[in-house]
Amino acid sequence: MPSSLAHRLVPFLLVLGSIVSLGIGTSLAKEFLFPLIGAAGTSALRTGFSAIILLVLWRPWQAAMTRRELAFTALYGMTLGVMNLCFYLALKTIPFGLAVAIEFIGPLTVTVLYSRKLTDFVWIVLAVGGMLMILPLRGNQSGLDLTGVIYSLVAAFGWGLYIVFGKKVSHRHSGQTVAIGLVFASAVTIPVGMTDAGAIISHPYLLLVGLLVAVISSSLPMTLEMAALKRLPHKTFGILVSMEPAVAAAVAYLLLAENLTLIQILAIALSVTAGVGSAITARTYTHTGAE
Repeated sequence: MPSSLAHRLVPFLLVLGSIVSLGIGTSLAKEFLFPLIGAAGTSALRTGFSAIILLVLWRPWQAAMTRRELAFTALYGMTLGVMNLCFYLALKTIPFGLAVAIEFIGPLTVTVLYSRKLTDFVWIVLAVGGMLMILPLRGNQSGLDLTGVIYSLVAAFGWGLYIVFGKKVSHRHSGQTVAIGLVFASAVTIPVGMTDAGAIISHPYLLLVGLLVAVISSSLPMTLEMAALKRLPHKTFGILVSMEPAVAAAVAYLLLAENLTLIQILAIALSVTAGVGSAITARTYTHTGAE
């Protein structure tokens, strides 16, 4: 492979690797951890171990931080915790790909609102139209669990706020910010997940599984994303990340045997189209920070 072609392909492979890694890690969590420690316990293990890994890797205590930066980092982390917790709770009752598609409304809304271009609101209409096809509304035979959908929508709101607060501290080292943010995220998820601590004590190997899930679904994807962002324009990065609902659905089909109806596949396609469209036309504002 010519060096110039390899140089161009590397950032795309980094983003693809990040999305696939996230999908595999989340699928493993749903398959092996949910039945024993529940969604909340799994979320606690994931954020807790991810915080430890990134703290050791980036050593954020070595950099000074103002009170304002600490406050926004705390908000950034807590919304990340809410997003992770609610997303995992949603996965208990609705397919992975659909949960991601619903959750994607959060970053898409932020992107469009910060752009403030009238044409960009078309993408919100497109995404919402796709969601209306699958939401359990009156007369809509979607078959989706209402509780799972609500958790996905809360996760979407959390993802949107996570981006807003993250932008406030985007001038800081991204790895250090994420590490500190995950500490605050763990402060949200661990108290809730402690209700399932008994199962972890009874099955100590779950700690190893939780560590594996944390690496595959958080630490590795975040590291790959940061490496890709250094090599790609934000707009191109946003286009690639917009493929996440489709990749999640494909991974869930292969690993979890989650089959989708034609209507559900179409809804995911509309979500991806909306994400790609907003990334192309909106002002620079990244979707970084997958569930």
